[in-house]
Amino acid sequence: MPGTNLTREEAQQRAELLSVDSYEIELDLTGAQGGGTSPSSEAESGGGTYRSVTTVRFDAARGGTETFIDLVAPTVHEVTLNGDALDPAEVFADSRIALPGLLEGRNVLRVVADCAYTNTGEGLHRFVDPVDDQAYLYTQFEVPDARRVFASFEQPDLKATFQFTVKAPTGWTVISNSPTPEPKDDVWVFEPTPRISTYITALIVGPYHSVHSVYEKDGQSVPLGIYCRPSLAEYLDSDHIFDVTRQGFEWFQEKFDHAYPFQKYDQLFVPEFNAGAMENAGAVTIRDQYVFRSKVTDAAYEMRAETILHELAHMWFGDLVTMEWWNDLWLNESFATYTSIACQAAHPESRWPHAWTSFANSMKTWAYRQDQLPSTHPIMAEIRDLDDVLVNFDGITYAKGASVLKQLVAYVGEDEFFRGVQAYFKRHAYGNTRLSDLLGALEETSGRDLKTWSKQWLETAGINILRPEIETDEHGVITSFAIRQEAPALPAGAKGEPTLRPHRIAVGLYELDDDSGKLVRDERVELDVDGELTAVPQLVGKRRPAVVLLNDDDLSYAKVRLDERSLAFVTEHLGDFASSLPRALCWASAWDMTRDAELAARDYLSLVLSGIGKESDIGVVQSLHRQVKLAIDLYADPAGREALLTRWTDATLAHLRAAEPASDHQLAWARAFAATARTPEQLDLLEALLEGTQTIEGLAVDTELRWSFVQRLAAVGRYDEAEIAGEYERDRTAAGERHAATARASRPTPEAKAEAWSQVIESDKLPNALQEAVIGGFVQTDQRELLAAYTDKYFEVVKDIWEARSHEIAQQVAVGLYPAVQVSEETLRKTDAWLTSAEPNAALRRLVSESRAGVERALKAQAADAAAAAAE
Repeated sequence: MPGTNLTREEAQQRAELLSVDSYEIELDLTGAQGGGTSPSSEAESGGGTYRSVTTVRFDAARGGTETFIDLVAPTVHEVTLNGDALDPAEVFADSRIALPGLLEGRNVLRVVADCAYTNTGEGLHRFVDPVDDQAYLYTQFEVPDARRVFASFEQPDLKATFQFTVKAPTGWTVISNSPTPEPKDDVWVFEPTPRISTYITALIVGPYHSVHSVYEKDGQSVPLGIYCRPSLAEYLDSDHIFDVTRQGFEWFQEKFDHAYPFQKYDQLFVPEFNAGAMENAGAVTIRDQYVFRSKVTDAAYEMRAETILHELAHMWFGDLVTMEWWNDLWLNESFATYTSIACQAAHPESRWPHAWTSFANSMKTWAYRQDQLPSTHPIMAEIRDLDDVLVNFDGITYAKGASVLKQLVAYVGEDEFFRGVQAYFKRHAYGNTRLSDLLGALEETSGRDLKTWSKQWLETAGINILRPEIETDEHGVITSFAIRQEAPALPAGAKGEPTLRPHRIAVGLYELDDDSGKLVRDERVELDVDGELTAVPQLVGKRRPAVVLLNDDDLSYAKVRLDERSLAFVTEHLGDFASSLPRALCWASAWDMTRDAELAARDYLSLVLSGIGKESDIGVVQSLHRQVKLAIDLYADPAGREALLTRWTDATLAHLRAAEPASDHQLAWARAFAATARTPEQLDLLEALLEGTQTIEGLAVDTELRWSFVQRLAAVGRYDEAEIAGEYERDRTAAGERHAATARASRPTPEAKAEAWSQVIESDKLPNALQEAVIGGFVQTDQRELLAAYTDKYFEVVKDIWEARSHEIAQQVAVGLYPAVQVSEETLRKTDAWLTSAEPNAALRRLVSESRAGVERALKAQAADAAAAAAE
C-alpha cells in the first residue's frame, strides 16, 4: 500500500502517459468563519470539512490505459471520468483515485469531495485569532499537499493552468495566484494561472488587512500587496518591505534578463507557518513572526529581507522554470539562496552590503553541520519518493548548494554565469528541467566543461579541509607555501566515498596596522586548488604576515584551518580584523574546531570572550551567543560545566551593562543574559526589570523581551502558573499563547513535564505552532535529571507518532523530543537498539540517526574538554 507516498518511478510512468491541460477548482469555505475551536478536532462529525469540486482536463498518450490522481480527503462523493460515473468506494483508496479506461487524447475528470481543514500547516490551514475571534486560512502545498485541497496529479512536471472559484464568508478577502477579482454574492472567480506546478498554487482567505503599492520601471507596472491579520497591522512596516521587494525586482530582472513572469506580487504574513516562507506564484506566504511586535536587532531585519528576496527569486527559479523531479530541488533552493544574498550584497540601495558575512556566519555553518551527519548526501540528491524529499529541505540543499554556486560564479565569471542563466530562462520558461539543462547553458556562455565539476561538487557528498603549509627562513621570509586538501571519511552510514575537489579560493595575508590597531589585508592571491597539495609560488619570497587566511572572501565551500602561528595571533586579535568577513570566517573556523573536538569548549569560551566585545556585526554576535551556550551545554566536561556557565553569565551581564543604551548589542546581550541567568542576584534582576523596579538605561523591556525573562524565571522555578497566566493577560495574542505554553512546559517539576508530554504525545489536538512551543519549553538543558525518564518513553512512542500524525507534526516530535541533552553512551545504545528493532521507514530513520550523531559528537567534545581541564 503506498499510503500518501509516491515513488519517482510512478511519477515518471504517469508523466510519460499524461499531459495535463487545466484544473478548475471550486471550494465552498463559508463554514470556516467564527468559533474558537479548531475544525480539525471536529473532522469526524463533518464540522471541519469543506466541499471541493475539481475538474481536470488532461491528455493520455494511449487509450485503454489506467492511471491515478492524488487526493487526501475524508470523503469522496462523486468521481466522473469522461461522463461516466465511477463508484468512489471502488476507485478511491489509499489517497488515490484510480482512473481506468482512459481515452487516447483528451480526458475530463470531475471529483467532488469533502476535504478537511488542518491545524498542522499542511493543506488548508485554519487559525482562529484570539484577539478578534476571526478565522484565517492559507494553503501550504510543498511538497505534496495540494491533494489535501483538490484532486491533483501531485508531481512537479505535470504543469497546468489553475482556475479557482471560491465561496467565502461575507466581508472576507480571497487571494490566489491570479489577480484578485471583485466578488459576486461572496463568490470569487479567478482567471486561470499560467502553466505552473500544483505545489505553488495558493489560496489565502479571511478578513486580512492589506496595504498596496506598485513596482514601476521602464513602462513595467506590477501591483504589489502586503497582507497580515488586523491584530498585527499596527506593527506592519510595509514601507521597508516594499523597499526590499523593489530592490529585488530591479536586480533580478536585470540579472535574469527576463521580466517578472506573473501578473501581480502579493506577500502574505500568515499565522502558524511551519517554514520561513513559501514561493507560491504571485502569492508568497511568509511566517507572521516577521511582523515584528517588539524591538529586534538589525540581524532580524536582514534575515527577513533575505527571506523576501529568496521567495522573489523563486518566481524565476522554481516557478517559471521548475525541476522535473525532487532530486533537482537544489535548482530551486540553492539558486534562490545564492541570488538573494548576492542581491543584498550588490544592490546599491541595500542596507546589508555585508550580506556575505552573514551567509558565512550562519548559512554555511548550517551546511557544514549537515554535511557531517550520517545523512549527508550530494547536492543533487537521490530522491526515490516523497518520503525522501520531505526530510531533504536541509543545509545541503540550501546553504551548501548556494556556497557551491558562489564558487561556480568565481570559476566561470559572474557575467558568463548570468548570461547562462538568461539563456536557461529563455529556453525553458514555464517548463521543467534537469541539472543538465542548466549546466549546458552555463557551458555555452563560459566555454568551460562543467561535467567534471558537476560530478565532483554536485554528485558527491562530504566536505574537504584546507590547511596551509608554510616554511620560512630565519628572517621570516616565506620559502615554501602550499595548500593541503583533505577528504575526511564520510560519517558511518553515509553513502559514497571521500572526494578531493577543485576549489577556487583566495589567500589573504593580514598584518596589524600600527596606526589603527586593526588587522588589514596586505595582499590577496586567487587561485585554483586541486588535488592533495597545491603549491602557491606567488607567495614565496614575501615576508610572512601575522595571519594567513585561506578561502579569504569565502569563495569556496570547505572547512579551513589556520596554521599554528596564525591561530595564536587570531586568538589574541580576532576582534581586530577591520572587515567583518574575515572575522566571520575565523569565528566559523573556531566553532568548527570546537565541534570537531580540536578546540576544547573552555578554550572556545575564552576565545569568544576575548574578541566578542570588539565584534561590530550584530548577526555574528548573536550567533556567537547561541554557539557558546550550545558549547557549554553539550560540549563541555560535565564536571566543569557549571563554572563555565557562571563565567559566561557573568560576562553577559557585564556586556549588557556596558553596551550602548538602546543599541542592538544591548538587546542581544539582554537576551543572552536571560538565557542562562542562574544566581539569586541575577534572577532578582530579571524580576526587577519585569516589575520596573530596576532599569538599565536604554533597555526597553517590551513584550517579546518580557517573555524571554518570564520563560527563564519559569524554567528555574521562580515563576509558576499564576505568574505565567498574569503575563498572558498582558499579551492575549497568538504569540502570547505560544510564549505562555513554552513557559508552562519549562517549569522544573515532574508535574509540568508530565502535562507537557501528555499534550504532545497523548493528544493530537495541539496546532503545529503550539506543539512546537510546548516542545521548546519541555526540553531544558539544565533539567537533565528531570528529563532522563523520558528517554525510554520517547523510543516507545516515536514510531507510532510518525505513523499516525502528519509529517510536520511527527517531525517536530521525532527531532524535538529526542533525548539530545542526555549525552551518554547509554543514549547511543538505546538509540541503536531502537533503530535495529523498530525498523522505522527511511525518513524517520534519518531524523533519529541525525540526532544520534549529535550525541556522539558531544561525547567526543566533552572528552576533549575534560582533557584540556586536566592539562591546566
